[in-house]
Amino acid sequence: MEWYYAAALLLGLALGLMLLGLPVAIAFLAANIVSAYVFMGGERGIAQLINSGFGSLTNFALVPIPMFLLMGDLLFHTGLATRFFNATDRLLGNVPARLSFVTLAGGTAIAGATGSSMGSCALLGSLMVPDMMRRGYSKYLSIGPIMGVGGLAVIIPPSVLSVLLATLARSDVGDLLIAGVIPGLVLAAMYGLLIYGWTLLDPKAAPRYEEDRAPARRLWRIVVLDVAPMIAVIVFTVLIMIAGWATPTEAAAVGVFAVGALAAAYRCLTWRAVLKSVESALRVTVMAFLVIFGSSTFAQVLAFSGAGSGLIDYALSLHASPLAMLGIMIGIILFLGCFMDQLSMMLLTAPIFFPLAKTMGFDLTWFGIIMLLALEVGYTTPPFGLLLFVMKGVAPPQITLRDIYLSALPFIGCVLLLIVLIIAFPPLAMWLPGLH
Repeated sequence: MEWYYAAALLLGLALGLMLLGLPVAIAFLAANIVSAYVFMGGERGIAQLINSGFGSLTNFALVPIPMFLLMGDLLFHTGLATRFFNATDRLLGNVPARLSFVTLAGGTAIAGATGSSMGSCALLGSLMVPDMMRRGYSKYLSIGPIMGVGGLAVIIPPSVLSVLLATLARSDVGDLLIAGVIPGLVLAAMYGLLIYGWTLLDPKAAPRYEEDRAPARRLWRIVVLDVAPMIAVIVFTVLIMIAGWATPTEAAAVGVFAVGALAAAYRCLTWRAVLKSVESALRVTVMAFLVIFGSSTFAQVLAFSGAGSGLIDYALSLHASPLAMLGIMIGIILFLGCFMDQLSMMLLTAPIFFPLAKTMGFDLTWFGIIMLLALEVGYTTPPFGLLLFVMKGVAPPQITLRDIYLSALPFIGCVLLLIVLIIAFPPLAMWLPGLH
């Protein structure tokens, strides 16, 4: 069978099952089993495929996924994240667009650890938007920063999505986590400048209102008790990986222990919070492992049927430059983002794109950062980006989809500009991993 028939069978069956309403991971697994029966010798092929899939789940590099998820859920369910939000709010005082900056700082801390842009968007949209609208903020400046936080969440460690993508790509987990630090800080600065410039051009977008300024002693107390410990946990988790003192797995365990100790010190580490955190982390971990299982078997069927090598050979036969091929891959991800979540896009594209990137001579860590950013942009692209509809679901009734589209565009522009900067200047992403 020609490779394009094999690819059509595998992809067509998976997409058809998804259209029938099956979960993405289950649809891909079913398509993989049927394809294994056709291409890998019937029942023996299915048994080999399943054994291989379970083998991919025993990878020690996967341990940071549940650990980082548990770390983020503990921050949320114990109330530490809320303390951080409130403390940041008090510290910023009468800074223009204060609540937008609070959203940017607090949302990054939560979303980066949980790895759920949809969950972060739903939480921040229901928590922050009504308050900002009540204080007279422009609807665009109320919604835009929340939509933009996802771009930071996918690359600033600890990032569950970085661990998952590195696992699917069979590249170094630690390098991909560390590589996101500088681009993440650059993107945060771009977002901050965007919000600041917005208030300069349109002061009415974020009306000033007087807040009772706390005494300096009280502000220092807030910094020491509510801000510094949270930041220290995240920074320390990253630094011990950069310094080589700990693997990503060990760093994730240290992060969970530190958050638990911090919650215990604040007397908010209750059994209820622990159980909720474990339940939430377990739910997302199982979903992520299903994606890994499906992606591993998908890659095996692609290779065995010849569809994978056929796709790569066809791409190379186009004689497109590496830059043009990179643009095509980014364009495909942006298109898929209109219909799929990030995990599903990873499952579909990673087994094809990373071998192609390796053939084109791209550094896989550098390509991984670009792919992570493209995944997040695709998630927010009008008219059908899933994150746009999540925001519509939690925003006040007077917010229209058009308002949400326009709010997202400037922040999408920042991420696209960052992608261009990383392509033009690779050390932006590769300098820190080089020190590792």
